[in-house]
Amino acid sequence: MQLIVNGEVKELEARTIEDVILYFGLERRPVVVEAEGEIVAKEQWPDTQVRPRMKIELVHFVGGG
Repeated sequence: MQLIVNGEVKELEARTIEDVILYFGLERRPVVVEAEGEIVAKEQWPDTQVRPRMKIELVHFVGGG
């Protein structure tokens, strides 16, 4: 299904926000997820269904100096 992730159209096999996180390999990183303008708590990722053309923003933190 097509999703809009961080402003880019992506073709993903995903049913939930958790699937999206796993696709991008972010499951072990601190991540903030916004779906359709609403923050999605980590506890809700497995239960939050995605739908075609859904707008998702993934913000993850990177160390460095």
